[in-house]
Amino acid sequence: MSKKLKSVGGSDNAAFCWTRDPEFVLPGKDGGLDACVEQAFAATRTCDLKTLLNTFLETAIGFIHARAGVVRVLLPDEQTLQVISAVGLTGEELEAERIVELACEDCGKDAFKHGLCATDVNICVTRHGDRPHWQFRSVISIPLESRNTPEAMLGVFTLFFDKPQSASGNASTMAISFSDLLSNLIEHIKSHRETKRAELLMERQSIANEIHDSLAQTLNYARMSTTLLSSAVRSNNEVMATKYTRDIDEALEIGQKAVRTLITDFRSEMDPAGLLQALQVLTQQFRKQHSIVLDSCIRVADLDLPLEHEIQAYHIVREALSNIAKHSNASHARLIVDHLCGYYIFTIEDNGVGTFSPVEGHYGIIIMRERAQRIGGEIKVESTKGLGTCVQLFFPEPETNWRITHG
Repeated sequence: MSKKLKSVGGSDNAAFCWTRDPEFVLPGKDGGLDACVEQAFAATRTCDLKTLLNTFLETAIGFIHARAGVVRVLLPDEQTLQVISAVGLTGEELEAERIVELACEDCGKDAFKHGLCATDVNICVTRHGDRPHWQFRSVISIPLESRNTPEAMLGVFTLFFDKPQSASGNASTMAISFSDLLSNLIEHIKSHRETKRAELLMERQSIANEIHDSLAQTLNYARMSTTLLSSAVRSNNEVMATKYTRDIDEALEIGQKAVRTLITDFRSEMDPAGLLQALQVLTQQFRKQHSIVLDSCIRVADLDLPLEHEIQAYHIVREALSNIAKHSNASHARLIVDHLCGYYIFTIEDNGVGTFSPVEGHYGIIIMRERAQRIGGEIKVESTKGLGTCVQLFFPEPETNWRITHG
């Protein structure tokens, strides 16, 4: 998966660095090459946010007579912008624009104090200095602001031109109008997703309540059987004592299964805002509670998964971080969320002692594997003495019709 490097004076946390990304070996023949090819030519999912944004971008570029455009969304860390939709950029240009810090996007938030930022590429250090072959002359960037939460940014809408543009020109005026529509589109889709998650979470809670009530009845029945068993023992009635013993054993088995179901299926701390937001909160809590330096790298601009996938992935990540805190003796850890060749990959690794093995009486890794199997995924664990442990969850992108099946 990946190798790590420590400085000679291992006590200096600041001197530690990750030398490279974790490796991901795709399942299937040819190391997953077939899966990559299939994914590249697969039909785009209906109602996919990226599809809608691409269509929107093409329309905006045509109306405003721009050369290219991108839509960036603000990641949960509220510091990083990542491209979710792009039209008109070459592969090299898109890679250069893919992820930027909010402070670097056209001189940061202050650039948007008048509603937009019109930049001459020749005097923009961010774009001109690092891009000697940049084909555009000017850039217009407009913040995408939430209508429901004033002053909250959703992302940035950027258009590229081969001619100079001004902040008061027609192109800027039309771009502002398109940005309003774009903000409403993104917020509507996110709000719809949150509503669906909340509904599904309430449904799961209702089921959990029913299981809880059933469990209470089972335990009550076991108590009654215990009383009858005591009476049968006192009267030396072996036949009835055997029957009540069997009844108690069956009740305990039913109760144990109900409790296991509650723990593994329905107990959820999922944020209605989605998995990325839930992971952001989880990493913040980890940093507050432990002295381990935790890096978080989210490389997926829009993560729209079935609720079951989000819940299981969340609990797996949480369990892996819990194991790091309890057993790794690490100074650094990191969480990476990525999407490669049709697979979502969640990597949690540390630079600890690297002697991972399931502790007797601790079934965390077993439950993690069960959770992964529930969503068609797998768990891989690599642990090397002195180099730490890497836990990797990966599962294929859900089928194109999951929204139709699950809403």
